[in-house]
Amino acid sequence: MSNREIIVDSLVKRYTGDVVAVKGVSFHVKSGEIFGFLGPNGAGKSTTVSVLTTLSLPSEGKATVGGFDVAKQPTEVRQISGVALQEIGLDPLMKSMELLTIQGQLFGYTRKQAVARAKELLDIVKLSDVTARPVGKYSGGMRRRLDLAMALVHEPEILFLDEPTTGLDPASRRDIWAEVRRLNTQLGMTIFLTTQYLEEADELADRIAIINNGKIAAEGTPAALKAQLGTESINLTFNDMEAVSAATTALHDMVERTQADRRVLRLYMSNAAAAVPMVVNRLQSAGLPLVSLTLTQPTLDDVFLKVTGTRIEESTDDTQAA
Repeated sequence: MSNREIIVDSLVKRYTGDVVAVKGVSFHVKSGEIFGFLGPNGAGKSTTVSVLTTLSLPSEGKATVGGFDVAKQPTEVRQISGVALQEIGLDPLMKSMELLTIQGQLFGYTRKQAVARAKELLDIVKLSDVTARPVGKYSGGMRRRLDLAMALVHEPEILFLDEPTTGLDPASRRDIWAEVRRLNTQLGMTIFLTTQYLEEADELADRIAIINNGKIAAEGTPAALKAQLGTESINLTFNDMEAVSAATTALHDMVERTQADRRVLRLYMSNAAAAVPMVVNRLQSAGLPLVSLTLTQPTLDDVFLKVTGTRIEESTDDTQAA
């Protein structure tokens, strides 16, 4: 198998005005791996993707994709990479066969080869029955699937997917997940995935890195990252933030770690289930009524909240992305 690795070493990206979007980021994506790259808007996620896909030059450090330097060998990087960015750039007046055929010819296929590849891809992404319809008439899910097909025309060894299922309904999202798994397992394709859906990262990614304030804040398998938080958490919902603050003080000597998130206080401790009666008794003694209490296993949402201080759903409301 050819080199399908992505290696990032001390990557820095500066913009005018002394803005540093990426601050010495390093990570290694192995050949044939699905690598999830998460972070709040403005954290440096999109900037890193822009550098890896040769849309932006690094200010310092080095990055290689498939063994090719993104700054010195951008043409080679583009030849082995497929890219489906968050903003879908499809001509609404054209039809899917036309777009895919042109894309194939741009990569050196003869027209006959390009047409054959277009038909193959339309079958794969389940759009072969709507080829007579202009792309502007497609639903959001259909355009996402066509954009994925465009990225796959030249049979790339490494695929960059930037929030590929944003705005899709659950059924369409599952279709994309199934195709991503197929590309990875059957073709051995390395997939670099950014997503705002933590369930998606948990479902698909072999490993995950979370970037925050331009630096890697956490990295590992989903299971390992969740295990670092403990086996269980007690989630206490109160009427207001004042009650959350008072409960934090009342319970501080009973827990290993707490995390306040709006009106919810999370208590992380070993054998959390057995501690529930003691927690409830302490709150009753302090005169702090509960709205609800749940016991959960740690999730990637908990990991994201711990390392960034915000929920990913909140961060996506911020329109200023780096």
